[in-house]
Amino acid sequence: MRIAVVSPYDLDAPGGVQDQVVSLVSWLRDDGHEAWAVAPGCGGPDGTRHVGGVVSVPVNRSRAPITLNPAVVRRVAAAVSDADVVHVHEPLVPLAGLAVLLADTPPRVGTFHADPGAWVRRLYRVGSVLLRRMTRRLAVATAVSPVAQEAVAGFITARVVPNGLDVAARRSDGEKVPGRVVFIGRDEPRKGLDVLLQAWPVVRSSVPHAELRVISTQRPSGPAGVTFLGRVGEEAKRAELAAASVLCAPNLGGESFGLVVVEGMAAGCAVVASDLPAFKAVAGESAVFVQAGNSNALAAALAKMAGDADVAAAAGEAARQAAERFDRSVVLRGYVGAYLDALGS
Repeated sequence: MRIAVVSPYDLDAPGGVQDQVVSLVSWLRDDGHEAWAVAPGCGGPDGTRHVGGVVSVPVNRSRAPITLNPAVVRRVAAAVSDADVVHVHEPLVPLAGLAVLLADTPPRVGTFHADPGAWVRRLYRVGSVLLRRMTRRLAVATAVSPVAQEAVAGFITARVVPNGLDVAARRSDGEKVPGRVVFIGRDEPRKGLDVLLQAWPVVRSSVPHAELRVISTQRPSGPAGVTFLGRVGEEAKRAELAAASVLCAPNLGGESFGLVVVEGMAAGCAVVASDLPAFKAVAGESAVFVQAGNSNALAAALAKMAGDADVAAAAGEAARQAAERFDRSVVLRGYVGAYLDALGS
């Protein structure tokens, strides 16, 4: 099949949707399909077809790198015209996502990723009739999790195809560093880094050898035992996860899946995470959950994991096994089935 995979976001910017689009193009190619990405900006894998410049707009307690160029509808239509199937991620996000619904294109598969904020959910309820009419142009709708599925249930029925990764590529036989904790996330309030940093001195008082490695965020200083690594490449990130005993995901909300959690699980990290529905759906009984925003509870859970290598190792092995549900083979099978259904509809 010839498959155009559309992202409304700049693929050169960090983000879960972008990661999945880039990975999916690669997995489809490995599976023998001809696939290419379509996105604003100038980043992406070889063969990406770019459709407009990027502006950064606030959304869901974050910022989204999207295009607002009115010409994008025409450009997206041209970029996908030779595909058998168009797979658009976040089809309601302007303007590249919406362009797939507005333009005359080959059969469409749409994937909904977000756990939208309260005001967006109100818009969904108020505009459900219009949204139902617009999304009717999707031959097949998918959502990355039950949380994302529920968010759009008022206007479309979506099947769940989870986000995923190459689980085998993240396995490591190397030794874990006792007491090493890793955090991965942008420096945004909803990622919960400030809660983790507030908890960290308490962790260190109980486990003096504990160390915290912060990826994707750069700050000039922090509490003792904290190292800020900033944005790193994929190989460096995998190496950090392979060495860490614990992954901490202290997010405060707005998460529909939790790919970072799965990355930690696949690397055999014990997981300590906020009790968000999305994280619970991903990690289940293999993780320790604490109340979102509760630094005292977070400190206690981290101290227990960081201070006992045997407990962390057992939790990490359980997490590694649970991660198999999100292997690339599962995701690819789900999406190729959706493409075939779209072609047959």
